[in-house]
Order: sequence, then structure tokens, then C-alpha cells
Amino acid sequence: MRIFFIVLYLFIGVSYAHAQLLPSFGNSRTGATGMQFLKVVPDARSSAMGGAVVGICNDASAMFWNPSAITQTDSAKSSYLLSHTFYTAASTLSLAAVTFKTGTLSRFGIQALSMNYPKMEETTELQPYGTGRIINLSNTLIGITYAKILTDHFSFGLSSKWAHETIGDVQTNMVLFDLGLTYDIGIKNARFGVAFSNFGMNVNPEGQVQMVNLSGNQIKTSFGEISAPGMFRIGGAFDPIHATHNRLTLAMQLNHPTDNNESLAIGTEYTYRSLLFARAGWEFATDENSSIPSTGIGVHIPRKFGAFRIDYSMVNKSRMGNMHRITLIVKLF
Repeated sequence: MRIFFIVLYLFIGVSYAHAQLLPSFGNSRTGATGMQFLKVVPDARSSAMGGAVVGICNDASAMFWNPSAITQTDSAKSSYLLSHTFYTAASTLSLAAVTFKTGTLSRFGIQALSMNYPKMEETTELQPYGTGRIINLSNTLIGITYAKILTDHFSFGLSSKWAHETIGDVQTNMVLFDLGLTYDIGIKNARFGVAFSNFGMNVNPEGQVQMVNLSGNQIKTSFGEISAPGMFRIGGAFDPIHATHNRLTLAMQLNHPTDNNESLAIGTEYTYRSLLFARAGWEFATDENSSIPSTGIGVHIPRKFGAFRIDYSMVNKSRMGNMHRITLIVKLF
């Protein structure tokens, strides 16, 4: 069974990426999809490490990166996550997620994500300073995840998600799926992960838009199909230092989106006594570059009933500015 899944993933990955993976590294396909909020990183630990976490997720945020990795939430019976992102242009993103055991080897997860924007005044070609009408934008995602430990080293996961986007009087709804696997190599605590995210059918937005032109007003009710920003991620990590009180993790990940540049991410995490964390990361070949690496810290607070973990990260982009994330994780044993 383990060999079957590995072969299946390698086949899908090669088939999906063969035409663009190496020959077109860095070739931009910007603007080819909708639902862009699905690409915004929702948690502090992952963003601090440059997003290079597909093989080392260990909390409920794994439902964003790799659904199989919810099996890595230690021995916790349940794990709860609340995360808030202060994104660019006064927009914010919030994530609530929970995972819990459904058997000795299986896990189940639920996630809800919302992205909110400040109110914006409508502008047109003939009224570039505003029409006086306020346009509301919002994004919502609700998903469920099931993952199972198939062997001591191999886990498999599947997510089903409903994504909703509202722009003025136009709405878009999509049903999407994620697939993921993780594999524990067993050397230097090396781990490996592969994930396919946001795959589903193209859909047509619904609603109406009032078009203003020189010949008068026109109501548009039909729109072209849009697709979700699919993503193929493959990456791994290992611990060059794994002592009683100190652990250093190095991670690398290749990202292959359907609508943008391929990129390479590297990240590192230093852990002291399993209580304090320091993180840094960098993503290469992106449209929006940064002059400094992403950074973050974390604190783990063990309790009799379980544990708390608080993470913070700061990501700098040259034109988008600084983005801050804070995440609270509660584990119950």
C-alpha cells in the first residue's frame, strides 16, 4: 500500500509538472486564476520559515499546506488553532482550525478561514474619483480533512473545501480538493512531503455588474469561467542538530503554482528545550521580492492538560510592506 501511494504521487507530480517544472523555472503565469486569497499563508510558524513546511507541519495549519500532516500533531487527542494575519492594504485574514483523533491511526480536521478588506468606493473610467457607491469584498473557506497513518513512516491525507468570493454584486463558489502525503525517512529525523492543493472544476461567477460607457448603462450578467490557484508542493527537512536541549531544523521546498512563477523556499527553525523557537526563511523567484528574510519566534507552554503555543512572524515585501501574523495553538492530551 505504501509503495502504491508513493508511485501514484510521483506519477501525478511528474505528469502535472513535466511541461513546466524545469524548463520554465521562473516563467510567470500571473493573473491566470481567481480566488487569490487561497494563496495567503494563514499561520505564523509557516510564514516565518518562508513556507517551507510541506514535510514538517505539526499542527492544525497542516490543512492549508499538506492534509496528511495533521497526523503529526504529537499524541494530542485534539489540537485547536486560532491565527490572525495583518495583511497588506489594511486587509486581514483569520483562520480557526481543529484536529482530533478518530482512531489509533486516523485524524479528522475542520477549518474555517475568512479574509476581510476595508470598504472601497467604486470607480469607473468616466468617474475615476468615485461614484459614491461602496463595494464590499469578502472571502470565505470552510473545509474538512481526513488523514491516516498507513505505516510507521507514511501518512496520507485528503481535504474537501468550499470556497466563496464576493466582489460587489458578483459571487463565486467553488468545491476544491487537496491531497497530501508525508514520509519519515528515518535518518537525521529527515521528513519528506508532497501536496496538491486547490484542485477542482472551473466555475462561472454569478450576479450582475452595471457597465457604464459612452452609449449608456449596460447590465452584464454572464462571466467567463475562472479556476482556483492550484499548487503542487514538494519538500523535505532534516535536523543536523538533534540534542536533548537543542534542535536545529533545515527545510527546503519547491512550489509549482498554476498561475505564477515557480519558486524555491528555504527555512530554518531552532528549538531550545522544546520551549522556545526562533525561525527564519526565504522564498526565491517570486514576483514580490524582499530585501530581508522572514523571521519569527514561538513559545511553548506545557500544562497538565496539554500545552499552549504562541507564534509570531514578520514578513517583508518590497512593495506590499510588512505583514504580521500571530497564532495560538492549544493541544489537549
